[in-house]
Amino acid sequence: MHMTIGEFSKLTGISCSALRYYEEKGLIRVGRDGGNRREYSEKDTEWIKFLQKLKNTGMNLGDMKGYSDLRYEGETTVSERLELLEKHRAYVDGQTAKWREYSQNLNAKIELYREMLRRQK
Repeated sequence: MHMTIGEFSKLTGISCSALRYYEEKGLIRVGRDGGNRREYSEKDTEWIKFLQKLKNTGMNLGDMKGYSDLRYEGETTVSERLELLEKHRAYVDGQTAKWREYSQNLNAKIELYREMLRRQK
């Protein structure tokens, strides 16, 4: 089953302009019909959802493009894709640790103010 860009946008929740942007940047390669209209497939649905997940984890566009290029090259690039994802996981883990520390700092300050308010009563 093939879908138009509008149908695909509704299905994925990603705007038509974002889909065009992803295509322009080479993140997704979309088939075309005889009238040169985009035709999205079921495989494109899973791929675009994965791209959104990468974006949501903070992966930069360059790394997303690199990963996409490797994916389109096929199974011979699995080790390179794995390496890229492991590198990105290390980045995400570092960001998680940083935000955990920020949260702990906030919690400490909040507790300090609560204690100050208790002493005022």
